This record gives sequence, structure tokens and C-alpha cells, in this order.
Amino acid sequence: MRRSLQVKGITILLLLIITGCLWYAVMREDQHGLLTVSFLDVGQGDSIFIEAPSGRQVLIDGGPSTKVLRELSRVVPWYDRSIDVIIPTHPDADHVNGLIDVLARYRVDAVVHSSVESDTSTFSALNKTIADEKARDIVAMRGQIIELGGSAYLEILSPDRLMPHIDTNDGCVVARLVYGTTAFMFSCDAPQSIENYLVSLDGSALRSNVLKAGHHGSKTSSSDLFLGYVAPEYAVFSRGCDNKYGHPSKEVMDRFVRFNIPTFDTCAQGTVTFVTDGTRLWIR
Repeated sequence: MRRSLQVKGITILLLLIITGCLWYAVMREDQHGLLTVSFLDVGQGDSIFIEAPSGRQVLIDGGPSTKVLRELSRVVPWYDRSIDVIIPTHPDADHVNGLIDVLARYRVDAVVHSSVESDTSTFSALNKTIADEKARDIVAMRGQIIELGGSAYLEILSPDRLMPHIDTNDGCVVARLVYGTTAFMFSCDAPQSIENYLVSLDGSALRSNVLKAGHHGSKTSSSDLFLGYVAPEYAVFSRGCDNKYGHPSKEVMDRFVRFNIPTFDTCAQGTVTFVTDGTRLWIR
């Protein structure tokens, strides 16, 4: 009798698990045709998770610590242990420290990175982890297109040349995500000189619905000229609370107000997620 009850209990448990998985699959199916972009709350740093309508996934930067794993667990299914593309925009610790842990946890197909180099132990550890992963190693260069399927793609805007010994911020990977008539601008820690250089190359190609404010809201980024050409509907500050740098600066915050651009802040709101069907944009 006891054995019969145990068998029934196990059967019911298995049925509940299967039912849960089926419902989850149905919910994921409802996401088809949608692109999601999550600015992860990783503290004083950057980390952006993208899931294309095709299901392909991109992680831009990994923040300064293992906190990125916790945030990823909230936007990636528990059974999913792969990320198609990882983009370490530059070697600074607040962008790549967490990627070492991500590469240890997830299977990664390709790593797209700037040619800029660093002599830090973090940069050495990241390079070793990438080599151990045996992922495709791609040096980012202006003009490259990363196809994500479902008519979504990432275009690399900067750097436009090999620059191994330049300042890390000057050499960071600036990318623009496009899906239908919507676009997202990921400006890493690029200073105003790089922003304005991009405007001079082709300002009309910078228009985006959402802008990740450069360098966590530092006054060294988000120039008037760049904001004018990107003309975002929204901007996001990715930063830690009470950080020692004073990000975002009052000067930059005032500039966004002057341009009538509403802003979100991962310190205040936590992870900020945008969803688009290629025409309309929602904030989750």
C-alpha cells in the first residue's frame, strides 16, 4: 500500500513538472516576434542582455562582479546554459569582471571584442577564459553586422581601426541594435570625442529609440551633438548607487532634461527591460 502511494506521488510530481515545462514553453512561444533588451542591474558597471525574435542571445559586458549571474537567471530560462554572442566592449573591470563567471557557467559560441589591450590581471584572466571556451574570437570593427535572425541585427559603429594601445574608453565597442523601425544605441564608455566622430562619419545613421547613456552618465560622454543625432525616446543610466564617481553627473542629467529625454536608472529601478515588435516599444 505504501509503495503504491509512493508511485502515485512520484507520478503526480512528474506530471506537475511536465505541465509546468509545457506552460513555460507556451509562454516562451508567445515571445516570438518580440525582441527584448534588458539593462541588467549589476552595480557600478554595464551589462546588457539581448534576446532576438529568433531566440538568439547576446550579452554586452558583464559588470564588475558575479552579480551578473543572478540577474541573468531572471531573464534566461533555468534550463538554458548557452549564450550565442558575448561582447566585452573594453577591458575595464566594471565591464568584464563578471564575464569570466558567465563564460564558466554558459556555453558561448562567439566573442566579439575591441582590439584595445590592457595589462591588468582581469584582462589576462578574461583572455584565458575565452581561449578555454574555444569560442570564435572576432575583433570588432566598424561596418560589421551580427545577424540575430528574425530581421534583427547588431551593427558595429566603433572602433573603425585596430587600436591596441589607445585609451580603453576611446577603443570601446559602440554598437547599434536594429529591429524593424526600432533601434537601440549602446555607447559603452565612449567619450564625447568618439561620439562626435561618429556623428561626423554618418550622423543620420545614429537615430535610436533607446540610448544607454555613455560611461554611466559621466560628464565626459553624452554630448549635445550626439544626443541631437541619436534623438532617443528614452535613455538608461547603468550605474551603482552612491558610486565614488558621482555618476550620473548633474550636468548630464540636466542635458537629458533639456533634450526632453526621460531616463531610467538601474540604481533606482533595478534591471530595466524594453520589448519591441519592431514597430512599438514597451517598458517592462
